[in-house]
Amino acid sequence: MKLASGDVVPVIAASTIHGKPVDLPDPMSRHVHLQFRRFAGCPVCNFHLLTMGRRQAEIAAVGIRQVVFFHSSREEMLKYQAQLPFDCVADAGKKHFKAYGVETSAKALLNPRVFWSGLRWVLTTGRFYRRAENGILGLPADFLVDAEGRIVACKYGAHADDHWEVDELLQLASKAQQPAQVAPVMTPVVPG
Repeated sequence: MKLASGDVVPVIAASTIHGKPVDLPDPMSRHVHLQFRRFAGCPVCNFHLLTMGRRQAEIAAVGIRQVVFFHSSREEMLKYQAQLPFDCVADAGKKHFKAYGVETSAKALLNPRVFWSGLRWVLTTGRFYRRAENGILGLPADFLVDAEGRIVACKYGAHADDHWEVDELLQLASKAQQPAQVAPVMTPVVPG
């Protein structure tokens, strides 16, 4: 079952690949950008996270904590995500993927952007994966969650390279910070 804006997120009690606790809801963070990626060596995911990492200071400055899940083992993730400047969590059993309605699809690889992003990762780093734990057909998903655990915005990707970019994430967080517009109260006129 997919989640939607306004829903309360399923509780998460996990640890990062470095042993740091990850709990959601997180009352200490204004927002949590919860990302579900594919397998640890995914060139598309890693190129996306490389660009996110380059702008991490900007993301953190507006009160967003980033937490990234992969459907891979901790050992495999340490080969690819150990240096990232945000929390990365191994979920090889896909417990959290299932709880958040994150799916797989044969369409994951059928968009030209997927090839281009993967190629940029390989050209940038010279690395290519040798193992795809839980397969290559995973789809990404993004959730922006407030301190109370309510989803402010979410996106379920239609293919492997369908996720929020940094500017889109910052815009969503900014919009969530704006006070709600209150409609003026109309006083009925009573004929006298």
